Amino acid sequence: MKNNLIRLLAVVLFSATFSVQADITLEIVTQGAHQIPVVILPFANESAGDKALSPIVRADLTRSGLFSVLDASDVKPAPSDVEEVHWEDWRNRHADYLVVGNVLELPGHRMEARFRLMDVNTQVARLNMAFQGTHEQYRTVAHRIADAIFENLTGDKGMFNTRIAYITKLGNARSLKVADSDGFGEQTMLSANEPIISPRWSPDGKRMAYVTFELKRPMVVVQTLATAARKIVASFKGSNSAPAWSPDGSQLAVVLTKDGHSQIYLINADGTGPVRRLLTSGGIDTEPVFSADGQTLYFTSDRDGGPQIYRVSLNGSDTPQRLTYGSTYAVSPRLSPDGKQLTYVQRNEGQFHVMLQDLATGQSQVMTDTSLDESPTFAPNGKYILYSTEVQERGILAIVSTDGRVRQNLTTQTGDVYEPVWGPAQ
Repeated sequence: MKNNLIRLLAVVLFSATFSVQADITLEIVTQGAHQIPVVILPFANESAGDKALSPIVRADLTRSGLFSVLDASDVKPAPSDVEEVHWEDWRNRHADYLVVGNVLELPGHRMEARFRLMDVNTQVARLNMAFQGTHEQYRTVAHRIADAIFENLTGDKGMFNTRIAYITKLGNARSLKVADSDGFGEQTMLSANEPIISPRWSPDGKRMAYVTFELKRPMVVVQTLATAARKIVASFKGSNSAPAWSPDGSQLAVVLTKDGHSQIYLINADGTGPVRRLLTSGGIDTEPVFSADGQTLYFTSDRDGGPQIYRVSLNGSDTPQRLTYGSTYAVSPRLSPDGKQLTYVQRNEGQFHVMLQDLATGQSQVMTDTSLDESPTFAPNGKYILYSTEVQERGILAIVSTDGRVRQNLTTQTGDVYEPVWGPAQ
């Protein structure tokens, strides 16, 4: 792995490593991607230190791998409006775009951040926007600014104002955690000395389904994030696992062994009402995923021998269609938000890689150069894949862009991290 990383770093166009939090380090490697030169000037009247808005916007755009964020530390004082900008200076620094902003105090302990995204060559504003929030929401405001800039300059939705969930393990202690997409604002939803697996966000981002072994056997639990209220929704005889939300958030597909081997059933997300079996096979069916319209189910099955990825219409008219070939082992399907791509994990010669398949053509490609990859999950804009892997015998989180040009490693100083899942757009 070390030699592979050295070879990779030798051909990159951009690489950076910086501390996200006291115990988190983010390494970004960009290979072959066109980077947009942009300047984020300090916002007039913004808070000092770690509560300033502009450094968060810079960090967001930098970690996307698509922007070359130019240094503006020597600009003192920073202009509070475009009329004060020395355009020739930024043209000489080869900047294409410049962001100028200011922060206003509002009643009720609130603030408003106004900003303009300017084309340096034409001096024309591409964006002139404002976002409001409380002083405690300064990171959210900064992420929304970065999302607006990202979308305007790339044509794709931003993913900075989103959250991720993941599980940490230190000794026998496990924790289910939720954090902002950049690792800040980490909160612990559950701590236990028994395994926690398969966290899944509800479509509205307000609840989390997961599997816990707190009672010495697997049960599916739904937890409300705002109140921490928990409810066991599947605790049948045998195993209860692999929850997947229906698009409207009212139901869960779960994998139960109550009638024998692992099969996929449909239950209400509040645990009430009847249980309906969705599929019947002589093998193991697991890891269900709904399409956006709820009419198609993607899942892993060994019905043809080794585990492979299948899809089936839920209207009962189709037999399951196998999607993955070229390996005897393919698991962990996840759909892109637009339903056009499928990511999964494939084993080849003892190595586990994140794969990306174009569902229209059926063509798949290897997305990672690590060898113990697990649990891929798409960003809400469909342009990045978050997954867990192992580097130097430590479990870490990693991100790869769907074009393969941008890679990130997110390493913590305490314990292993695994089973990430990217939350919905806010």
